[in-house]
Amino acid sequence: MNRDSSPDSAPTAAPDLPQDTPEPATPEPAARARAEEARVTPMIAQYLEIKAANPDSLLFYRMGDFYELFFADSETASQALGIVLTKRGKHLGEDIPMCGVPIDRAEEYLHKLIALGFRVSVCEQVEDPAEAKRRGPKSVVRRAVTRLVTPGTLTEDALLDARRENVLAALARVRAGSGPQDFAYALAYTDMSTGSFRVAATSRDDLSGDLARLDPAEILVSDAVLDDAELRALLRDFPAVTPLPRQSFDGAGAEKRLADFFGVAALDAFGTFARAELIAAAAIVSYVERTQLGVRPLLSRPAKEAEGGIMAIDAGTRANLELVRTTSGERRGSLLAAVDRTVTAAGARLVARRIAEPLTDLAAIRARHDGVSCLVEDGELRRELRARLSRAPDMARAVTRLALQRGGPRDLAAVRDALDGALAIAALFAAAPPADLARSVAALGRVPHALVLDLASALADSLPPHRRDGGFIREGCDAELDLTRALRDESRRVVAALERRYVEETGVRALKIRHNAVLGYFVEVSAQNADRLREAPHGAIFVHRQTMAGAVRFSSVELGDLESRIASAGERALGLEQAIFDRLAAAVVAATETIRAAAEALAELDVAAGFAELAAVENHVRPHMEQGVAFAIAGGRHPVVEQALAKEGGPFVPNDCDLSPPEGFEDGRIVLVTGPNMAGKSTFLRQNALICVLAQAGAFVPARSARIGVVDRLFSRVGAADDLARGRSTFMVEMVETAAILNQATARSLVILDEIGRGTATFDGMSIAWASLEHLHEVNRCRALFATHFHELTALSQRCKRLSNATVKVTEWHGDVIFLHEVVPGAADRSYGIQVAKLAGLPEAVIIRARAVLAELEAAERASPAQKLIDDLPLFAARPRPAAAAAPADPKAEAALAALDGLDPDSLTPREALDALYRLKGLRREG
Repeated sequence: MNRDSSPDSAPTAAPDLPQDTPEPATPEPAARARAEEARVTPMIAQYLEIKAANPDSLLFYRMGDFYELFFADSETASQALGIVLTKRGKHLGEDIPMCGVPIDRAEEYLHKLIALGFRVSVCEQVEDPAEAKRRGPKSVVRRAVTRLVTPGTLTEDALLDARRENVLAALARVRAGSGPQDFAYALAYTDMSTGSFRVAATSRDDLSGDLARLDPAEILVSDAVLDDAELRALLRDFPAVTPLPRQSFDGAGAEKRLADFFGVAALDAFGTFARAELIAAAAIVSYVERTQLGVRPLLSRPAKEAEGGIMAIDAGTRANLELVRTTSGERRGSLLAAVDRTVTAAGARLVARRIAEPLTDLAAIRARHDGVSCLVEDGELRRELRARLSRAPDMARAVTRLALQRGGPRDLAAVRDALDGALAIAALFAAAPPADLARSVAALGRVPHALVLDLASALADSLPPHRRDGGFIREGCDAELDLTRALRDESRRVVAALERRYVEETGVRALKIRHNAVLGYFVEVSAQNADRLREAPHGAIFVHRQTMAGAVRFSSVELGDLESRIASAGERALGLEQAIFDRLAAAVVAATETIRAAAEALAELDVAAGFAELAAVENHVRPHMEQGVAFAIAGGRHPVVEQALAKEGGPFVPNDCDLSPPEGFEDGRIVLVTGPNMAGKSTFLRQNALICVLAQAGAFVPARSARIGVVDRLFSRVGAADDLARGRSTFMVEMVETAAILNQATARSLVILDEIGRGTATFDGMSIAWASLEHLHEVNRCRALFATHFHELTALSQRCKRLSNATVKVTEWHGDVIFLHEVVPGAADRSYGIQVAKLAGLPEAVIIRARAVLAELEAAERASPAQKLIDDLPLFAARPRPAAAAAPADPKAEAALAALDGLDPDSLTPREALDALYRLKGLRREG
């Protein structure tokens, strides 16, 4: 590779003066040295100018076959990438630190930098170095930043996870009232690699959950938003937050910026958007234009999310339930990993979105279930569909690269193969499928067949990765290209034929036609035969070029013409291929809307077939979905745990769960679950929440049967973790999450709570758990599963009529506990914590002492049973209490009570009242 292919490739401190500058008088050596140190070379001046325009990113400065980084950028990049930091030349008397990456490995290094949260400005040479030389020996090759690479604007396969969306989001906030917190919020978000573009209204309370749902690679915010300490703390959880000037979120020009981007006079055809939504969407398109520098990405028209159309799941619940990744950040072990049976990259991205965004529209949920049911019942169709889908490339991302002029021959082939596969898949559905599948099949039937044929006839069977490599157009596609290639590829044969003719004409059998970089093609003969070429009649043909020791070299007009044709044949062949590529790419881009619809249809079919495969293999059933608050699961199973146990050869114990309203009530039931640690309470809680997510995502569920009323909000408080970065202890995090549940849950919500109050003192914790349970029952009135070790809470079922108790069965054998993992009606009276501690390996002395302490504590507890506490609680004081059993008469108290009954307080003077009090105390003592 060549770092020195451009005239300005080496930064230097050499005192090169412009040609028209008079030579100054010779200064003293020290003064000359200072002047040389202070001099800024033209190349460094160019670099500093470009860097000053891009201060917030690393500058990849093109020099020959390398991208070089200088000064602070080089020190940062060398440490981040683990590459050598060197130096080259001086600037202002100091060494210039430098590092570089080769052009052909640039994407690899970009991937590392972007993953670490850096932004990179790519500065290319925008003219041929030969042009710079023609302007003068000191001229610098013109360069310009052609692209700003940020985490949210990636399009290359090498920089992206094929099975994960790469979301760029913008958060807008506008005034909605006079109060200090009266703001309206909106999010706009796009995956630039596929062109999807949506906007959604949100609120301050829902913002964290909405951002967690989108999982953006980069978030755009205004400086004003970052001035809000609470929002700044919330955004700290995300890897790349890009602050923009306030004018980027200016509401006055938002609508015009959007209209100009999409080339329309007005946005009326796009729908009705709130002011905050317009501002967020405009911020997106402005940023995309800024980073792509004149190349317009083909974003879809912004689609507005239906308000309340998606199940609300806050950030804590998503983390607790491990929907798309585990708490350690891995995909393996998550719900998504357990249920993803897709065979295409686009399908994998869509199924992840559906798991993250369960629907609340009953008709849409049922339509998805209809599609899955069709493919469950027709196993042959499902297998053939999945086989064909597995061969369909990711054409949505290929089209985007072609539109951005970053695509190559393989992107054209991806579009060709995917469209061809789409037509074949559409033909599989001979009978009319359910509406959800029929819509996808119809989109496949609209693909441009002529474009498929054009691509198939033009592209070669074996394709290079880059268009600059050439060789990707099929032979026979273009006659002129074939002729030019023949000249390029058969140059040896053509030269050999000319050499044989020259030998015959001159009679010099040792005559050779050779080639070097200086002379090009030439005729070479020995010195003894040189005169024969100089003399008539050959002297008129051959022109002397060079005399060597023992050899003489000549040229001829014919040989020079042949050399020109051979030299230009390769360039001309590549130019012809580039023209054909541009024509094909333009045809693809012109059909973007149809192609993207087909790509989305393939993804939808892949998700439906994947859910059907999951149902068939893992024995999932179609849930019965309805309005209302029913929730009855028979034989429910945890999809992740069940699959993990199956790999180890162990069975999973199914359990029923009924949170439907009890007879005579309209609101759902709360089930209080008690039982020992390790018995499976948390698994039971989570599996029912995950069944709800799967059902409303459009999948079948792991159960014998399921009847579910649509859930509007899902809440989970399971597990313990601190948030020290925000100054929150484990208990504080628990309380914050519990507060969100109690403040936001509705009668249509599903809540699962595990071990509320365990992070503080026993009575404090039990009091909080008690009050929270009452609040869920009396105020929220939602369906809930509440697991606890505070067995005293089980007595609440006597007063809270929609509260029932359940426990996890265990048995003891010779002092050891055996977990049966079966949830049954009833209440546990023990937590078996000491037995679990013994299983964990605590020293025997500790176990013995713990048993002794437990016995004393339980004896004290029996002296003040929970029933007395319930009877004395203010919440229940107005309710009838059970009659107390009659106690035997106390003769000592009888005399005092009789004397008390004989007193008339209204007739007593103060002195008499005091005397009466002393008499009563005396009677009490005497008795």
